[in-house]
Amino acid sequence: MANTRQALKRMRRDARRRERNRYHLSRMKTYIRKFRRMIEEGELEKAREFLPEVISIIYHTASKGVIHKREASRRASRVTELLNKALKEAQG
Repeated sequence: MANTRQALKRMRRDARRRERNRYHLSRMKTYIRKFRRMIEEGELEKAREFLPEVISIIYHTASKGVIHKREASRRASRVTELLNKALKEAQG
């Protein structure tokens, strides 16, 4: 347990930040899961319309400092690649 007033304040602040970070991370992962499920179920048009929203959430999470901007770029790239691959397989 913290002994000083400063340490107690830091614990309270860290708890608020941890809760906020968990919210943003969970929200991002949920959107990615929904997107992947659409692709698995073959709802490619629905997934295509949902992609900009997913990418927006990913970059929003990075802007909050929850994930690094390079991680956001990597995740956005991977979901885009996933959709493109599924669309290509559906055509051919």
